[in-house]
Amino acid sequence: MTKSKAAVDKNLVTISWSLFLIMIGGLWLAPAGQVPESTWLLGVGIILLGLNIVRYLNGIMMSWFSVILGAVAMLIGFAGFYGVRLPIFPIIVIIIGLSILLDVVNKK
Repeated sequence: MTKSKAAVDKNLVTISWSLFLIMIGGLWLAPAGQVPESTWLLGVGIILLGLNIVRYLNGIMMSWFSVILGAVAMLIGFAGFYGVRLPIFPIIVIIIGLSILLDVVNKK
């Protein structure tokens, strides 16, 4: 990756983190019961998928870990809107394990 693309990627990650923190702060300010609990997961999914779309459009390699994590966050977020409770922590642990495994397999 060139220095300019590395700088763009760093800025994109910084913007994503700032959007995440702004979203979390805004959700905490909302009165209890006004916003569905799974809203933050939708936000995380949108931020992670948006980050990788912008990376792709700028010719920067996407992070498949954050793409999958973003997709799962959106899936769990949408499920929460419909009253379906999915086990978030076990799903994330499985994704991390699969990511590590795929990374090792792809390096060979």
